[in-house]
Amino acid sequence: MCGIVGAITQRDVVDILLAGLHRLEYRGYDSAGVAVINDSEIQRVRCKGKVADLEGALNKSPLTGTVGIAHTRWATHGVPNEKNAHPHTSHQKIAIVHNGIIENNEELKKFLLEKGYQFDSDTDSEAIAHLIDYEWGQSPNETLAKAIQKVAKRLDGAYAIGVIHSDEPDRIYAVRHGSPLVVGLGVGEYFIASDMLALIPLTQQFIYLEDGDIADISKEGYTIFNKDGVEVEREVTLSKITDQSADRGNYRHYMLKEIFEQPQAIYNTFEGRIDNHTINLDELGSGVDDVLKKCESIHIIACGTSYHAGLVASHWFEEWAGVPCRVDIASEQRYRRNIVPKNSLLITVSQSGETADTLAALRNAMKQDYLSSLAICNVDGSSLVRESDMALLTKAGPEIGVASTKAFTTQLAAFMLIAAKMADLKKEPWPKDEVFLAVGSLPQIINEVLSLDEKIQILAEEFVDKDHAIFLGRGAQFPLALEGALKLKEISYIHAEAYPAGELKHGPLALVDKQMPVVVLAPNNNVFDKICSNIREVEARGGQLYVFSDEVDQVPEADSITSFALPKVSNVIAPIVYTIPMQLLSYHVAVLKGTDVDRPRNLAKSVTVE
Repeated sequence: MCGIVGAITQRDVVDILLAGLHRLEYRGYDSAGVAVINDSEIQRVRCKGKVADLEGALNKSPLTGTVGIAHTRWATHGVPNEKNAHPHTSHQKIAIVHNGIIENNEELKKFLLEKGYQFDSDTDSEAIAHLIDYEWGQSPNETLAKAIQKVAKRLDGAYAIGVIHSDEPDRIYAVRHGSPLVVGLGVGEYFIASDMLALIPLTQQFIYLEDGDIADISKEGYTIFNKDGVEVEREVTLSKITDQSADRGNYRHYMLKEIFEQPQAIYNTFEGRIDNHTINLDELGSGVDDVLKKCESIHIIACGTSYHAGLVASHWFEEWAGVPCRVDIASEQRYRRNIVPKNSLLITVSQSGETADTLAALRNAMKQDYLSSLAICNVDGSSLVRESDMALLTKAGPEIGVASTKAFTTQLAAFMLIAAKMADLKKEPWPKDEVFLAVGSLPQIINEVLSLDEKIQILAEEFVDKDHAIFLGRGAQFPLALEGALKLKEISYIHAEAYPAGELKHGPLALVDKQMPVVVLAPNNNVFDKICSNIREVEARGGQLYVFSDEVDQVPEADSITSFALPKVSNVIAPIVYTIPMQLLSYHVAVLKGTDVDRPRNLAKSVTVE
């Protein structure tokens, strides 16, 4: 969840490293640091805070060098402060940056203390630097790459590591196991990063390191060794991401930009996959039709917002395709016995494709008797995509804001394609004409909802002084209530919970009073009358209700009920449409409260550790 950047060039790398850290700051922002080799010496500057604070520190203590590594941290071991900031060193000869968690840190630290090493930080990462120093000292005639390989075999957990050594001032090393790391290829210069976004202005060519890989990089080229120390070739990937696509533009925050990018992102996800009332998923491989026809059950595994997308999709799979579907949170599912029904399709979902728990669940599932595995992901070349049998890429483009928006709605679009294709192949009586008509109008309808932005901004003022909120929905709207509550708590720090509206009388109604705003999602569907009854239950207890509906004339009227009119839409696309006002509401509440919208406290974008 932290950010790594490294560079080896013919020019000074400090500005390159800082620019890369800025682009990775969505991955961590509680401390930052940079280390370079200058005149065969390690020079380092670190500080608590964000990359801007590091820039200030470098203005006071400038560094120069043509080889360097840098890091922006999301704390796992040790509080955010300068001594715990990366890079970490050993004897001022080795500097390392590390993403992930070393689970056997205490054992390694005890061993190193016995060998006379001193620890200056509270992190698990410092042990890596000392262990490299120790291993190379034991076999000084071996290469540093060999010593790093020995260290990697002693580390338990997930890690991506960048290493520089003052005795090898013209090299940089990269090690990957369970946490993403890429090598960027320039013209006479090379880079490493935990996300290619850090390097987009510098190169479009990348190598995704695989688990166990060690890259030995110099200004003349690179060599990659696998976990057994055997030299290997890895595919060079050409990225289609542009510098402009990862820029904030004229928007105040990335989150707002990404909310407003959703019409285009959803259009892009559907484009080329729907033609003349048919769905084309040939990109998944020649056997995809056979898998979808043979499938008798579906198992969706995901985390956070992606889990909510899976909950919505379960309704489509069961209602359209007639296939039972269960949805699991990856961090729970991977630690319990998993019963796999016959001919089950596993679907994993992740924006980054590097979510640690989801990846671990996929790897566990590969040992079981699933029919096939399919990933829904926004990042081509990510671990989840590479390790799944099939992958359907969403086309959201880079998402920088920690609170996911366009990734969520494009995941829903991808799920819709799969569910509709499966229903068609199984010749189920699914609402084919309604789906194609609704999908065609979806970008325009989202634009209509986005035009309500100013009204939602006014509505947000009523939440600023609140400490709690409840979100209610029924059917496919309940996962959207979960998502709305998650967004509000993520970026405004208001405690929010979501419930199926029919569950009010089973506990949540006890929380309702005049200080508890209750947000209700109420499209005109088969449970509209039921949710109107739930609205009356809250109103009778003095609750303040905010009802989003396309049938506001039918919503109960009272001084405590504020109805917010949304466009009339097909129930097919209502889950996508109704999430937009929830995103805007949480955004404007956070802005009014003065929080850091794009980088909320204690959170980071890509969760690559447990």
